[in-house]
Amino acid sequence: MTLQDNHAAGAVVAARVERKWAMVSVAVIVLLAGMAAFAGIHQATMPQARVETADPTTLHIAGEFVESNLGSALEPDGSVTVRAVAQQYSFTPQCLLVPAETPITFRASSADVVHGFLIQGTNINTMLVPGYVSAIPIRFDKPGDHLMPCHEFCGIGHEGMWANVKVIDKAAFLAMTSAHRRLTCVE
Repeated sequence: MTLQDNHAAGAVVAARVERKWAMVSVAVIVLLAGMAAFAGIHQATMPQARVETADPTTLHIAGEFVESNLGSALEPDGSVTVRAVAQQYSFTPQCLLVPAETPITFRASSADVVHGFLIQGTNINTMLVPGYVSAIPIRFDKPGDHLMPCHEFCGIGHEGMWANVKVIDKAAFLAMTSAHRRLTCVE
């Protein structure tokens, strides 16, 4: 066998191996594209498991988000539910008081346009869409203050739309709940 014959045989083997790997690569790409298409179509055609709505025209007047029901409330199971409303160009309540080391659920909605709900220093980041309720679970490990700006442009006063989340010691929070049914920083 000559050097040219060895070279030709090697080229044939290399071409065959390259074709096989190319076919494997194409098959993987087709599989991934098919999975992405299926997931996208499935998500678009199947509704979310739980979608809560709220009438934005009566948000402050009736239902879960009336003024007297906003703020932090201790639930029978020991968790805390915080209700808030976003409207151009403020959050109500302006300052939210929550305990450390406690499961917390933020429930919020918008009265007018899409607003952002972001708590700095945490992984809380969602949109508040008029007509829908956003429920966001979190647990703060230690006391501290967090800024809560609106991060979705909501109009000409957007840059001034922010609130505060004040995390306090769990014992202090529990003591405050005996005097008030709903808590905010101003009480």
